[in-house]
Amino acid sequence: MKVFERIGRKVLKRIKKQLAGGLALLLCLSLSPSLCASADRITEQENLPEEESFVPVAALSAQDLYAGAAVLMDAKTGRVLYEKNGSKEMANASTTKILTCILILEQCDLEAVAEASGRAASQPKVHLGMRSGQRFFIQDMLYALMLESFNDCAVVLAEYAAGSVEAFAERMNEKAVEIGCEGSHFVTPNGLDGTDEKGNHHTTARDLAKIMRYCITESPKREEFLEITRTRSHSFTDAEGKRSYSCNNHNALLTMMEGAISGKTGFTNQAGYCYVGAACQGETTLIAAVLACGWPPSKNYKWVDTTKLMNYGFANFRLIEPSSQLEGLPDCRLSGYRTKRLPLAQNGQLSVMADSEERIWALWKQPDSTTQTAVSEKREEIKQKQAMGSIEYYAGGECIGSLPVEAQAAAVPLCYRDYVSAVWQFFLGY
Repeated sequence: MKVFERIGRKVLKRIKKQLAGGLALLLCLSLSPSLCASADRITEQENLPEEESFVPVAALSAQDLYAGAAVLMDAKTGRVLYEKNGSKEMANASTTKILTCILILEQCDLEAVAEASGRAASQPKVHLGMRSGQRFFIQDMLYALMLESFNDCAVVLAEYAAGSVEAFAERMNEKAVEIGCEGSHFVTPNGLDGTDEKGNHHTTARDLAKIMRYCITESPKREEFLEITRTRSHSFTDAEGKRSYSCNNHNALLTMMEGAISGKTGFTNQAGYCYVGAACQGETTLIAAVLACGWPPSKNYKWVDTTKLMNYGFANFRLIEPSSQLEGLPDCRLSGYRTKRLPLAQNGQLSVMADSEERIWALWKQPDSTTQTAVSEKREEIKQKQAMGSIEYYAGGECIGSLPVEAQAAAVPLCYRDYVSAVWQFFLGY
């Protein structure tokens, strides 16, 4: 059988040289042994701008903002729409408490009771003024944490959840890595300046926006987080009912901007005024994070910057689906298969927040395994729905997502019978 196949290959090689292209195409031997060069890019490589030549969407000037660092992020896709020193590591004060809050929501029973330690009772202002040994419900501590930003409540929660502030900080850092933070290190649950063997307490505007995005869109406790952070006021007592307390929300964005849904302020002498918040208009939810946004008496700068960022985002960006605008993929050309063209299609849909005039590029990246299979002597059957690489979408100089490409039909390799049959048909003239 192998002899027939070798003979068939040699004969067909001669035929290919001598005959017109029509017969060669019929035998599926004149096509490229790998995916066609014109088919492995939806946008030809020479037409793709070099990465450094991508021109970002017209954005706010750095001079337009007071903040030392700022990020505007689309909550649905996670795309950064604007940044100023977005990856710069900086102190972030009480904006830290959004991470503390979501960890407690995910890990603790809100009806449980926690006891204040001496360490918790000794926390500096802003604080509830609790006493050592006093007991509180976890849920009430969360409201006091997020509405009034009480530092002692953060320590009570951390010690209840993990046994100590240091152990809770380890959980915070683990969660930050899980969320995708790349420039953060947390030492305290309340955001007060702190240092341990790994460095100072800090984050970046990008990371802070990522944490807020997780809190409001990805966490299994996102609804509870939103309920707490958009509550205007909350009253409670200690567990014994001996002392009463009242908390008011200091997130001014809730009343300043239509659609504001969450946020957390922060201030220390080192961090300056900080803020991270989210607002929703229509189907668009944006997150703004500002760090080092002035020092006393400039406490309103954070609201000015946040409003500028949000208004810019809502006015200039829309959610689009570039995957639905991409025309059908070219067929994959095969050699050594009974099928000479294999239909392909991308699987799924991709959404991105983009400016109306922003150019979206698509690039088909074929896997090495596909090429190796196509050119190898021992070809393997290509099955329907088999992965055939991916379509990567680019905007603003970065990859904004990808979708898998799949074969829409099966392709069976030629065998010795096919070669013998081809030779036989040629010599017999049919």
